[in-house]
Amino acid sequence: MKHLIRITVLFILLFQVAQASERLKVAVAGLNHDHVFLLLNLYKDKKVDIIGIAESNETLSSKIRTQYNLPEAIFYHDLPSLLKHIKPDAVLAYNPTNEHIHVAEACLPLKIPVMVEKPLATTLSDAKRIAFLSKQSETPFLVNYETTWYKSNQQLKQLVDNDEIGKITRILVKDGHEGPKEIGCSNYFLDWLTDPQKNGGGAVMDFGCYGANLMTWLKNGEKPILVTAFTQQLKPEVYPKVDDNATIILSYRDGTTGIIQASWAWPYSVKDLQVFGTKAQLYAKNDKELLKYKQQNDPPVMVPTTVPYFEHHIAFLEHVLKDKIVPENDLGSITNNVTVVEILEAAKRSAKEGKTIVLK
Repeated sequence: MKHLIRITVLFILLFQVAQASERLKVAVAGLNHDHVFLLLNLYKDKKVDIIGIAESNETLSSKIRTQYNLPEAIFYHDLPSLLKHIKPDAVLAYNPTNEHIHVAEACLPLKIPVMVEKPLATTLSDAKRIAFLSKQSETPFLVNYETTWYKSNQQLKQLVDNDEIGKITRILVKDGHEGPKEIGCSNYFLDWLTDPQKNGGGAVMDFGCYGANLMTWLKNGEKPILVTAFTQQLKPEVYPKVDDNATIILSYRDGTTGIIQASWAWPYSVKDLQVFGTKAQLYAKNDKELLKYKQQNDPPVMVPTTVPYFEHHIAFLEHVLKDKIVPENDLGSITNNVTVVEILEAAKRSAKEGKTIVLK
């Protein structure tokens, strides 16, 4: 019996070692984006290994180190210092959007893959520079959106591709919440999220990017020809430096219209997607529920979200690094996300100048 117990314990230990060796070994660039807690919780659940963290704010580093029982030895003041000592499988960035270019310049020449939180960049010039470095080094640079992992969105795309609703005529996307301050975002996050240089804008960037990302995906990479946008400050006393409400209208060559409603002033949190076709309408109400409407007076049909897809960004990253393939028009692809930044830059210009912007 004792012999059997020893064999069982040995098997368990070997299994745990094997699991640990298969886990992705990542480094983290920055801790001042609250989405980092998604990664830290995956680390806590032993689904990823964090082997290095670059963060200049020692107070923040100490707080995270204590909260997640991380070894002090893996913390560095900046990313170049970290990369001199550690070669991770990938670097995940949780820093201000305007610093994504610095992450690209540090990692891509070393052929270290990168995944950043949406959007890709604050300017089109930075986005194009990142794309150039990624292509030159033949190294993936990916963008993580929460809505990428929504089973409802993935199922919707499959139905669209299978011509279940006919030709797309209109796409509506609503994204946002009551406001980053109102929902309790950390001060570390708020300091740059409400900065027009570091974030590139307010709600127009923070939530406008979701709609631009999904529309570019649904249109298989096609860019709109016209961009018209309106931005407002509904709460100037809370967000004095940036917009907190934005509407972006995209016009495509084939007549399709896309409407993005991005706001820090919704009465509740919302991330939904409606696609109208010549035969039917699809409504991804949230991450799991997908409804199909055929006739005006008929009740909607609940569509089972059975399409297989990745549970989260780490699972997707593992797949990309293993197969060394990034789909050209995937939601996280560099191609899609350069277009996203081009749309957002045009939207900000449209809102500022009060006119429709023509994209080349």
